[in-house]
Amino acid sequence: MSSFIQDKETGSREIWCGRSRSKVKMMSGKYTSIDSEQLHGSVPAVPDSRHVTVNFADSNLQTFPPSAPQGKISAVSGPPRDADDSFSKPVSGSEEPQQSGWFRTFTVAAYKQYFDVDTSDVLERIIDSLFPFRGSFNEKTATNPDLYGPFWICTTLIFVAASIGTFVTYVAHKLKSKEWDYDINLVTWSAGLFYGYVTIVPLCLYVILKYFSAPAGLVQLFCLYGYSLFVFIPALCMSVVPLDIFRWVVAGVAGFMSATFVALNLRAHIKSAGERWFLIVAGIFLLQLALAVVLKIYLFTVSV
Repeated sequence: MSSFIQDKETGSREIWCGRSRSKVKMMSGKYTSIDSEQLHGSVPAVPDSRHVTVNFADSNLQTFPPSAPQGKISAVSGPPRDADDSFSKPVSGSEEPQQSGWFRTFTVAAYKQYFDVDTSDVLERIIDSLFPFRGSFNEKTATNPDLYGPFWICTTLIFVAASIGTFVTYVAHKLKSKEWDYDINLVTWSAGLFYGYVTIVPLCLYVILKYFSAPAGLVQLFCLYGYSLFVFIPALCMSVVPLDIFRWVVAGVAGFMSATFVALNLRAHIKSAGERWFLIVAGIFLLQLALAVVLKIYLFTVSV
């Protein structure tokens, strides 16, 4: 049984609880202290005669995650048997049709594997193209030739060639105080040259090698020729120097490096074509040099 006492002067309240005479003093509605150490209620606790024993399996808490889960939790889990699994099944209309034969050539999935490279792979192959005397490019890319690098190298060359060629003609006209007009044909001409070269030349070489019983992978040839053009990007940038002899030197060095890169990487394979292998390699070398000459004459020969 408890009693309640309020002091009118101080405004404090006191509560006396049961037989233990425990006093709880409240100041302005807040509990401040409890006089007795233990506060017993007026209703004695009733002990529960039923005891539940819980046994825990031994486990090593130092290891996370557990090596082998026990009980109903297992490594392979799934929805309950009565759960609706309609969301886990693919919709019949969303399944991509599996093409076969020539129809698969016109699907994106057929070319996905040739773009499965990362930045480190592309950079490594670009560096190899700048060291043409190694001759190990085909060995490194034999299992994973890509078209990603060749595509972006050609695309970059198109804009670099068009922009640098335009800048060179602009500077030449301004130095002589003559009127200058932008030539939009530089972009279309560059696109036709680089995309056409990196597509038609490897395709023709593929047919020639197959004729001489030394077939090579078509994608491998596309990859080799695409990376061989990278050296022309810094060469075009250096051609802004308004010295014609310097431009010829830059074009010659770039053409020689590109031609050597292609010829040395194909020499070991073309040797199996018989006695005419030297003519094929020489033709490949001279064709790369011809590309450098065409770039110099068309882009960096300015007539004012």
